[in-house]
Amino acid sequence: MAGLAALTDADLASGTADRRLAAALAGWRDQLETERRASEHTVEAYVRDMAGFLEFLAGHTGGTVSLTDLEGLKPGDFRAWLASRAHAYARSSTARALSSVRMFFRYLEREGLAHNPAVGALRGPRLPKSVPKALSDRETGDLIAEVSRPARPDAPAWESARDLAVLLLLYGCGLRISEALSLDNRDWPEGDALTVTGKGGKTRMVPLLPVVREAVAVYRAACPHPRPETGPLFVGVRGGRLNPRTIQKRMQELRAALGLPREATPHALRHSFATHLLASGGDLRAIQELLGHASLSTTQRYTDVDSARLLDVYGRAHPRARRT
Repeated sequence: MAGLAALTDADLASGTADRRLAAALAGWRDQLETERRASEHTVEAYVRDMAGFLEFLAGHTGGTVSLTDLEGLKPGDFRAWLASRAHAYARSSTARALSSVRMFFRYLEREGLAHNPAVGALRGPRLPKSVPKALSDRETGDLIAEVSRPARPDAPAWESARDLAVLLLLYGCGLRISEALSLDNRDWPEGDALTVTGKGGKTRMVPLLPVVREAVAVYRAACPHPRPETGPLFVGVRGGRLNPRTIQKRMQELRAALGLPREATPHALRHSFATHLLASGGDLRAIQELLGHASLSTTQRYTDVDSARLLDVYGRAHPRARRT
């Protein structure tokens, strides 16, 4: 994560932050990495958001930013920063940036470095209610059938078996792609339940459908690379841990071949897992546990998906819903 350390040095060199503030940024970065166990991409995003905020403040206040400056900021200063982003950034990006800034101010307060209640009173931009994009039963079936075929005439059969096993883990168990590809050989169970390590290092147990277990067994038997216990379960052509980009590219090829919508991504299979369970009468709390959601409100978004699907079916099929 040398790039993040270099960010603090760049701030010092450019005069954006004084030495005490730069040291606080470095401490916050370390806390995100070690205590919160945030991923590298997440930490990069947080620090990038703070760098942008400090860059605005340097121009807004006309000089190097210090901890004292942060403590003295008024609500109007924060609102001016939010307003400066209105036309240049999406509302979702600004909402995340505000969350990053709040997180840094909370860190400063816990460490006794600065206190500013104004940031906690800010209201972020209103975000449109997002509904997870799920594939239909037919689209999912077509996808699974197509991925079983070689991606190209010269592609080895074990690669197709691997891709099928990965996609079935996403759809059959509701895993995130990062969760599936982080599995090692020793993680694969003998029984019918798989222990998954998700966000924040939290573990959960998911049942393994026979079709998923069989697909992984076929892939493991066909894979030409060694399978040490501590090695990755899913490997690339050279035997190293499979890169998510490989699966994302395969999904792009499948989308083109089947005429699927742009939303047909690996993550959409996880959404489809939840949506199809809910449509079949699955309990919302049970689905929350299977997905590893910390909050039930996150899982409740799938009720909107199912309602939207039912309304669409009603609009197309009910005779009284048709316009004459």
